[in-house]
Amino acid sequence: MPWIQNYITVGGSTVASACVAAIPLLILFYMLAVRKAKGHIAAAAGLIGALIVAVAVWDMPVGLAVSSTLMGAAFGLFPIVWIVVTAVWVYNMTVESGEFEIIKDSLARLTDDRRLQALLIAYAFSCFIEGTAGFGTPVAIAAAMLVGLGFTPLWGAGIALIANTAPVAFGAIGVPIIVAASVSGLDLMSVSSIAGRQLSLLALIVPMWVCVTMCGFKRSMEVFPAIVVSGVCFAGMEFLLSNFHGPTLPDIGSAIATIVGLVLLLKVWRPKQTYRFPGEGDSKLEGDGFPAAVVMRAWGPYLVLAVFVFFWGLPEFKKVLNAVPGAIFTFGWPGLDGEVLKTAPIVKENAVYAAKYTFNWLSAGGTAILLSGLVSVPLMPRYGFGRAIACFFRTIRQLILPIITIALILGLAYLMNYSGMSATLGLAFTLTGGFFPFFAPILGWLGVFLTGSDTSSCALFGGMQRDTAVAVGMNPDLAVAANASGGTTAKMISPQSLSVATAATGMVGEEGNLFRFTILHSIGMTILLCVLTWLQAGPLAWMLR
Repeated sequence: MPWIQNYITVGGSTVASACVAAIPLLILFYMLAVRKAKGHIAAAAGLIGALIVAVAVWDMPVGLAVSSTLMGAAFGLFPIVWIVVTAVWVYNMTVESGEFEIIKDSLARLTDDRRLQALLIAYAFSCFIEGTAGFGTPVAIAAAMLVGLGFTPLWGAGIALIANTAPVAFGAIGVPIIVAASVSGLDLMSVSSIAGRQLSLLALIVPMWVCVTMCGFKRSMEVFPAIVVSGVCFAGMEFLLSNFHGPTLPDIGSAIATIVGLVLLLKVWRPKQTYRFPGEGDSKLEGDGFPAAVVMRAWGPYLVLAVFVFFWGLPEFKKVLNAVPGAIFTFGWPGLDGEVLKTAPIVKENAVYAAKYTFNWLSAGGTAILLSGLVSVPLMPRYGFGRAIACFFRTIRQLILPIITIALILGLAYLMNYSGMSATLGLAFTLTGGFFPFFAPILGWLGVFLTGSDTSSCALFGGMQRDTAVAVGMNPDLAVAANASGGTTAKMISPQSLSVATAATGMVGEEGNLFRFTILHSIGMTILLCVLTWLQAGPLAWMLR
């Protein structure tokens, strides 16, 4: 007989039960924010706390607790880690082959104006890296590039963090949205489309936000054409791809559209006055740069990647791939599938909590990236398949701790979902009633601040967002999408992001200064998303149709 979930476990009080259910998250917060522990250590501590609470307070059988944790970890390894490893591998190959230096040079030579460099590198190119690799890579690259061009370390790191906002939810080939839909059990395209309808609006204002931060409103108007082109190209492509293709390509497509748009604009327009920071010297670039053919060759691996990911994201193409014999395996997770019963008030009638695991090795996004990398090897001079294979295994070693962290965080998320702890937290938030839509992005913001990852935030709170939304009569797709959207504005202040940015710019030990640089920007953007989500749950509900 299935084990029956119980949501009110402490003194018959929803609030008291929610406080106990929050213990694993509080442990995670303490380890990350207070003890400043490594991500995998903090995740392990949170998971241990969750196992103890699930078994001792929620009366979950030990076997079910372990099985749900293992299923979450398995989902973390495939398809999530599979995407991360292959994406970072392609990036590492371009670095090892020297092609990435050509890519950086090609962007830097377009203009000497600091505002336009920020839009090209911190906004557009950073988005491209976010879409292909994510997980701290775009901030590190953009910040280092800006400092290399002459930005001070604080401005280079700060602008890179602020500009890398709108693309985060669709980073690493859409992993955060994919995780959000998976842990909440909602339709992937529905969550993707709503996130796109929120973040495309944020993307419209980020270019102006970045320029005003750098030089004030008056001087920002000197580059207003570039601001408009950046915002419209990015937002338009993000909206179209997230709504009509899926979560895998919005960042890559938006970045390419924005870079192309700015390049074309700069062929016919230049600002009357070139802006450089007070007291800084001239540009460090020398010579004429690389020939156009060499630049196109350097961009080749990423163009190939975009093509592969595009086709792999098409539902019709996925059906063809999954129809190949042996290409997909789906099975009930041992010791968990059919063994948990959800009850009221989370569901109207008792329902079995399914636990199906799908191993679609051929149609997975990571496989598309792997194949694109193999196809791209001949494009890189003096770089053969032997070096590519060696680079792949070095990439796995490089990412071993993030891999462990992702598996532990997903294990924690699944345990909280199947034990009922996420539902208990959701019930507590129902006490906010009609104001819950306003708080939905804040939960995502908090999750990213704690974990440094929108993927982890969606894993932690995706199920709770869905449960709470159902209880208060809110569209659950909107709540889960708002979690992913809200998380984007916390990336600039999370301890992990600050550490990456300071390491990339030689500011190690100055994380506090960088935090003070970005905190008000984070709060301001989060409030905008909170108001937007509240309006989309009410007067602007037509935006979701």
